[in-house]
Amino acid sequence: MPRRTATMLASTLVLIALLCAGVLIKVPYSEMSPGPTVNTLGEARGEPVLQISGRKTYPASGHLNMTTVRVTGADYRMNIFEAVYGWLAHDSVVVPHDTLYPDGKTEEESTQENAEEFSQSQESAKVAALKELDIPVSTQVVVSTVVKGSPSEGKLHAGDVIKAVDGTAVKQPDDVAKLVTEHRPGENVTFTIVPAADAAAAEKAGRAPEGDEKITIKTVKAPPAEGDGEEGGKDRAIVGIRAGTDHTFPFEIDIKLADVGGPSAGLMFSLGIIDKLTPGDLTGGTFVAGTGTIDDAGTVGPIGGITMKLVGARNAGARYFLTPDDNCTSAAADTPDGLTLVRVKTIEDATKSLEQIKAGKTAGLPSCSTG
Repeated sequence: MPRRTATMLASTLVLIALLCAGVLIKVPYSEMSPGPTVNTLGEARGEPVLQISGRKTYPASGHLNMTTVRVTGADYRMNIFEAVYGWLAHDSVVVPHDTLYPDGKTEEESTQENAEEFSQSQESAKVAALKELDIPVSTQVVVSTVVKGSPSEGKLHAGDVIKAVDGTAVKQPDDVAKLVTEHRPGENVTFTIVPAADAAAAEKAGRAPEGDEKITIKTVKAPPAEGDGEEGGKDRAIVGIRAGTDHTFPFEIDIKLADVGGPSAGLMFSLGIIDKLTPGDLTGGTFVAGTGTIDDAGTVGPIGGITMKLVGARNAGARYFLTPDDNCTSAAADTPDGLTLVRVKTIEDATKSLEQIKAGKTAGLPSCSTG
């Protein structure tokens, strides 16, 4: 066989081997890319995203778009070619798999966690919006979860309203843990509660719950927490519940949006609710997108995947992007052309900036690039 032919054959075989290796060899990375944006003032799958009944609403034009990020599934493993392509592409980011799915979480576990965070973000969005409009919202401490096999299993249930622990009224979820840990393991603690079913019936009927129940539970020793060492939790008493908050709204607010998870849409939901409950338009018809978690007090928190959300927003037509303060540095480092970043720390910051955008006074907007 002529040397030239042999060399070409060998090179071809090496190339085929490399191609096969690139396809077959999996790498521990995942990909993030821009996901769809949804106008909170508009519709999704043929129905309004925000549905408010029992209170006068006003038509709202313009856009207040929430943004999303697409990620590869927990069970999917990229090959070498996909990883290299993702690294080179401008509209995607390749990150270590454990960044998106820490502690070996399955896709099902991650989906469930995201759904729970999304549900909680909706509640906080409603509370923050109504507080911004000075509309009263009542709050109560409830049993959020009951640990399987714990002393509370079968005695307390998710949704039970916790009014007092050992006769001391509770006002915040943290009060429950504080009062329980005043005991030593093996001691009894008494909860004054309104059962979840009674509380739900009373809320539906528009009245206060009638009657309380007292439930006595024997505490047990808390398991060691990470970093506690062998003696961690030795004297710390628990009953096996997690307390949370439940809100009663003066009218009904439903957020209808499927196939979305996580807490990052909270800010935009709040702004959409405010826009629908007030005359005129918050945006003046301008296309505004944004992101950010929100708590009951209206504080805006950071999110993940900010660069991908910027790309998705700009591709959808956004001109302004409401950016959480803690995400500003990374957002300003890679902002798509034609998109103006607006720094926000609270829902009040966001509404004031929207007023400036509506009035055309954009020179004074708080900018990520100027600190």
